[in-house]
Amino acid sequence: MWRRFSLLSAKVKPYHLSPPLSHPLCSPFSQAISKPLQWQIAPSFSPSIFSASSNFSTVGLLRLNDLRDNHGSTHKKIRKGRGIGSGKGKTAGRGHKGQKARGTMKFGFEGGQTPLRRRLPRRGFKNPFSLTFQPVGLGKIAKLINAGKIDSSELITMKTLKEAGAIGKQIKDGVRLMGRGAEEIKWPIHLEVTRVTSRAKAAVEETGGSVRKVYYNKLGFKALLKPEWFEKKGRLLPKAARPPPKQRDKVDSVGRLPAPTKPIPFTTQEKEVGTAPLVA
Repeated sequence: MWRRFSLLSAKVKPYHLSPPLSHPLCSPFSQAISKPLQWQIAPSFSPSIFSASSNFSTVGLLRLNDLRDNHGSTHKKIRKGRGIGSGKGKTAGRGHKGQKARGTMKFGFEGGQTPLRRRLPRRGFKNPFSLTFQPVGLGKIAKLINAGKIDSSELITMKTLKEAGAIGKQIKDGVRLMGRGAEEIKWPIHLEVTRVTSRAKAAVEETGGSVRKVYYNKLGFKALLKPEWFEKKGRLLPKAARPPPKQRDKVDSVGRLPAPTKPIPFTTQEKEVGTAPLVA
């Protein structure tokens, strides 16, 4: 940069701007007035001239091939083990012997003392057999029936509840029927859900309806809710899976595929026992 300004200043020659002799300002009285008109460019470059205006050095002399990173913004890569002259040769900055000079330790190793993950106590556990159900109340179902989104004369399945907007799109392990708004049910309805509370079951049966607890696995839920996916892939609908031993006493029957439209009536023996045997 300094070299450029020196070249620039070398091209500028000193000269005086003064009026010609024939000019009326050449009189002795006018010479005092004409002094402010005289100006001169210094032959040598002075840094103080351009200190007030930084645009002189950037606007006039900026070129794309002159762009550089700021000083200190980039550093050269440290090459270890390349001779003592670099300062990182031989031991490469690790020193002589010791555990830190020989290799790395596994994550969480604290030199032999009990690590933090073992010093802290464990609280609780995660049950691998836990199930997550989406709740839906009888009051919400009654409102959807009154709005014409659900036909009460047909069987109400979990697919019907999903299409009507009674439950969300993500059904992990099924739907639990709750007794909220049970007083709004004044006509018989038939439902097939995964779980049902005692209050909801009593309210539905009082009006002459029925609630059947059915079992679907992950693939069965996909076939129940999205049967068009199997048709698009050119696959057949899977067969209904039987529940595992821990859930056999909690369901009435195996879910049917494709989605059923008519309920399975309970026998007299099933009503007396309260739980129905598995019906494939």
